[in-house]
Amino acid sequence: MNKLLLSAALIAGVAVAGTASAVDGTINITGNINASTCQINGGASPATINVTLPTVSTTSLNAAAAVAGRTPFAIALTGCGSLTKATTFFEPGPTVMADGNLKNSSGTATGVEVQLLNSDFSTIKLNGANGAQNSAQISLASGAGTLNYYAQYFATAAAGAGTVSTSVQFTMLYQ
Repeated sequence: MNKLLLSAALIAGVAVAGTASAVDGTINITGNINASTCQINGGASPATINVTLPTVSTTSLNAAAAVAGRTPFAIALTGCGSLTKATTFFEPGPTVMADGNLKNSSGTATGVEVQLLNSDFSTIKLNGANGAQNSAQISLASGAGTLNYYAQYFATAAAGAGTVSTSVQFTMLYQ
């Protein structure tokens, strides 16, 4: 029995010794937490912003890449204290498609997504990482500023009639 225990101990020791390896590097992680964050559209976080796109006909979305129903919306920031810049990061999630648009997650229309644009009509790539979404940055003056955006229908094919409903979560990034 002692030989059996000794053999088991030797095998366990060899197995543990075989898994040891040298360290290949170090990852240092740093960050900042701001004491003050802005109010969004006059309210406390988390904010809910509702955007109602107009009713459009299927003929206006009759081919892939056709757009219609461009509708403005804004994220107004106040009470930002000494913060000087702000941008919106749109969070990845189940409604964000590989093409950077929002899928029609609970509506009945077919062949249509929702696309978000900056105030200069440049496309926001919702599937991009922080800094790669092309989401506009603004300078804050006296602790306030407004980020202006648009939402519009985007055809992935000839659109079929029905409803469109989607959403995306966002995080405000400050400097």
